[in-house]
Amino acid sequence: MSTQRSTGRELAQIATFAGIIAVLGLIPAVAPFGNAVPITAQSLGIMLAGAVLGARRGALAVLVLLALVALGLPLLAGGRGGLGVFAGPSVGYLIGWPIAAWAIGAMTNAMGAPYRVAPAIGINVLGGVLLLNLLGVIGMVLRADLTTGAALVAAAPFVPGDLAKAVICAFVAKGVHAAYPGLIRTRRAERADAPV
Repeated sequence: MSTQRSTGRELAQIATFAGIIAVLGLIPAVAPFGNAVPITAQSLGIMLAGAVLGARRGALAVLVLLALVALGLPLLAGGRGGLGVFAGPSVGYLIGWPIAAWAIGAMTNAMGAPYRVAPAIGINVLGGVLLLNLLGVIGMVLRADLTTGAALVAAAPFVPGDLAKAVICAFVAKGVHAAYPGLIRTRRAERADAPV
């Protein structure tokens, strides 16, 4: 019975975060300088999924959203959906979303509870800014026929906003972890006989 309850709770968490990422897509996207890949609020949802749910559940929440997008639901920023979005220049970011959520979740779990804002910001920057933009650049090189340099220039406008999202995510996740302890593992207490 407790296993069923635990599974049901996990499914609810995954569905909730897939919904949060979809709702963040309602915030209008911005395409600076005619960039083929829009700046959206949805990457904040990706960071939050990993930071709050951990690696496995965070990545699954993103995969649920992407499966719904593939089925044609207009859940991406700007009302985009369907298989065509996976052939466009933003494919690297879309493929990177579950990877970034998993990476943030794995590093957050390694940090352990209690959730600490300063290291969490670093984790969000590593997974949600550096890793995600690296995968996005690779996607633009492959799908938008850009050189690596041109793709890096195209990705540069994303970085300031992504850094702000990394900070926002850390503070929001801190509040969630304070309200719902047990979402990430607790750090082992130092052994009493450890040398000082």
